Amino acid sequence: MAGRLEPHLEELRRELPVPDPAVLSVLLALLAVAITILIWRFVQGRRSGRKAVLLLGLCDAGKTLLFARLLTGRYRDTQTSITDSSAVYRVSNDKSANVTLIDLPGHESLRLQFLERFKAAARAIVFVVDSVAFQREVKDVAEFLYQVLVDSTVLKNAPALLIACNKQDVTMAKSAKLIQQQLEKELNTLRVTRSAAPTSLDGSATGGPAQLGKKGKDFDFSQLPMKVEFVECSARGSKGEEGDADFEGLEKWLAKIA
Repeated sequence: MAGRLEPHLEELRRELPVPDPAVLSVLLALLAVAITILIWRFVQGRRSGRKAVLLLGLCDAGKTLLFARLLTGRYRDTQTSITDSSAVYRVSNDKSANVTLIDLPGHESLRLQFLERFKAAARAIVFVVDSVAFQREVKDVAEFLYQVLVDSTVLKNAPALLIACNKQDVTMAKSAKLIQQQLEKELNTLRVTRSAAPTSLDGSATGGPAQLGKKGKDFDFSQLPMKVEFVECSARGSKGEEGDADFEGLEKWLAKIA
């Protein structure tokens, strides 16, 4: 039977048009573009599902005052937070662009518990540093930042990270450049002296060891999967309680990631 069909198949092959190489190239290019668009939409969909900007840092770094200033523009007396606060922040020059700011407690007994609750929703993280107390707190600051950076969810989602060097209105405040250098040095020491397993913040292991930065090289922030930026700011402002905050760099960054 195969022998009887062979002449018909040969005739059909002769009648079928030979594809034009130019047309075929165009079709393949269009297919590649379509696949790229689908991938981009998938990635954007995942990102748009994460609307939170987390404010992290040690106690007294100024997170809550930054939170209040960003939302109301006004100074207010604050106290150590024992729970989270959240509100919608709208970009000043584009009211349609907004994110949800979430101020998390900085107390050692609470901060990881609250970060565990909100980390999956984070589009970005603002890690607030007390630039005045930084020299004596550098090890504690680096310890908390390290715990954030090796977390498996943070590594997977790679939210944008801003280190906000607060209290720059005080004469003794350390510069953003010095803070960056000192944090890189401390984080490099931490990754050498402990296991960097990508555990959840509740302490449960989730896999093999995580490498903070590049193996065999001294750590620097450019080695991380997320983009890291540093900015100097002052929630109090140079004119004190009656004046405006000084955080133009922070506002521009929020507008960029919104």
